[in-house]
This record gives sequence, structure tokens and C-alpha cells, in this order.
Amino acid sequence: QVQLVESGGGLVQAGGSLRLSCEPRGSMYKIDDMAWYRQAPGKQRELVARIRRDGNTNYADSFEGRFTISRDNTKNTLYLQMNTLKPEDTAVYTCNAVIQPLPWTTFQSYWGRGTQVTVSS
Repeated sequence: QVQLVESGGGLVQAGGSLRLSCEPRGSMYKIDDMAWYRQAPGKQRELVARIRRDGNTNYADSFEGRFTISRDNTKNTLYLQMNTLKPEDTAVYTCNAVIQPLPWTTFQSYWGRGTQVTVSS
């Protein structure tokens, strides 16, 4: 069974920075795309950024330049460096990964429980 565990959220003042981490745990034969999503209060979940296994990235327009997604394939860990945070960045940030748990299984999409980021003005 695969679990994604996020960490690094918290309370920060506007203009500050946070680094989120997402660590998959359990059986992982291969990991394909990994991504960060967020959901602000009263809003739908939205994509922040996605990174492929080869390191290619894509960002939603709102985040490119302030946020940086990266991954360490040796640790199977996903990161999101968030700089110049704004109060409107307040949201639950959730990790998503496409994982093939075992050689004879198919790739499946897994989600973490999320980590709260609160930016005060």
C-alpha cells in the first residue's frame, strides 16, 4: 500500500518562504509524474506544478517565478519551494504521484492528506 506524506506547512508572514516535502511510503516499483495541488477555502482544488521523472516541469501561470517544484529520485521525495508568499496563497497543499507499486501492477494515482499553509498579512 502506498501513502504520500506531506510536511513543511505552517504559518508564515507575507513575503516569507516555505518548503514543502512529500515522501511516498510503501511499495514503489516506479514513480512517474509527481505534482502539487492546492485548495483554498471555498475554492476548487487547482494544480500548482507538475514534474516528470526526467525533471521536466510545468507550472500553473499564477505560480511560475515564485514557486519551484523539484524531486529527488534517489529519495523518491517531492519538494515545493514557495517564495514571496501572499495571503492568497493560504490553502491546503496536497501531493499527487503516479506510482507503479509492483512490477506486475499498473500505474495508479495517489494523493496525500495535505498540509496547511497559512500566510498572514
